[in-house]
Amino acid sequence: MPDDALAMDPSAFRAADRLGGIELSEIVRISERAKVLRDQGRNVVALSTGEPDFPTPDFVVEAAHQAALAGETRYTATVGTPALREAIAQEHGRQMAEVIVSTGAKQVLANALMATLNPGDEVILPTPFWTSYADMVVVAGGRPVTVPCPMEAGFKLSPEALEAAITPKTRWLMLNSPSNPSGAIYSAREIAALAEVLDRHPQVWVISDEIYAHLSFSPFVSFTAAAPALAPRTLIVSGVSKAWAMTGWRIGWGIGPAPLIKAMVSLQGQSTSGACSVAQAAALAALNGPRDLLRDRCAIFQTRRDKVVAGLNALPGITCPVPDGAFYVFPSCKDALRQGESDGGFCARLLDETDVAVVPGRAFGLSGHFRLSFAYSDDALDAGLARLGDYLNKEA
Repeated sequence: MPDDALAMDPSAFRAADRLGGIELSEIVRISERAKVLRDQGRNVVALSTGEPDFPTPDFVVEAAHQAALAGETRYTATVGTPALREAIAQEHGRQMAEVIVSTGAKQVLANALMATLNPGDEVILPTPFWTSYADMVVVAGGRPVTVPCPMEAGFKLSPEALEAAITPKTRWLMLNSPSNPSGAIYSAREIAALAEVLDRHPQVWVISDEIYAHLSFSPFVSFTAAAPALAPRTLIVSGVSKAWAMTGWRIGWGIGPAPLIKAMVSLQGQSTSGACSVAQAAALAALNGPRDLLRDRCAIFQTRRDKVVAGLNALPGITCPVPDGAFYVFPSCKDALRQGESDGGFCARLLDETDVAVVPGRAFGLSGHFRLSFAYSDDALDAGLARLGDYLNKEA
């Protein structure tokens, strides 16, 4: 059958138009490539994913076990269990009607965008941004509007750049503080300056992704704490995945105005329904449990950060700023690129020739950089830095 006839075959699979250009994130593709190389017998050091190497706290695991034994294994309310929602509300100084529990913070973000965007609505994304933001906007029918925030600007959005990006079609501004991938944290003064711009544009709402709030090496302030007047049009996103090392438990939450939460619950009710009952019991134990563990682990991450930053800045062609939070560095590799090479080509070369996996900056909307996660053991970090050092020093 000719190719054009195949193309016209009415029985052939056709993906929805909304998936045009959407595929697995480059982070996942690199991780899968690293696994393939490991399966081939190569000693790959993967520093590409954002997953803490710590175990879930024992008291959290025990709480889940006891919940399962007690029969808490049935459907929960779509919005989340009352006990967990109350704990979240207390954690953030809000009301239960302003809280939704979802299957990870990622679903909170998707719910918010799907529940609010109409075709052509615009969402401002300061770059670098977490790789899934733009694709989620597109799937929801919106248009991502990227605003470059270079290393020289601390990877942060300025009020002037925000003002210039807003149009009558702007629906959301998405912020991530502490940031994945840069680790940048917006100060209270910087948030207040952005809020002054937003005050002039009441149609623009804010999604503040604060999933790394407990992994801050510099003072952290929540968006609504610094800009309380904007709380009626702000969605705070958080969860237990990162700070409590509970990535696989898939529990995140959103805190925002009740009408928005109600719309998100309606959408969630037609997709996943409520989050896992046992995982919600585990998240409740995490929130109600001792916080010294969070401080101790944050201190370990800070020590790793300092080692990685110093190690990278000692390499030719690499410039690595010091992140204020999260567990990533986002160094510039512009001076280490071969002629005509992209950051993607650079990272592919590192994986192929040094067996070290990192993620190119293009995956986060800002080329000329790469993201390295220090949510790994000291042995893995030492090995990765040593290999990069040997390789780049030979290249210089």
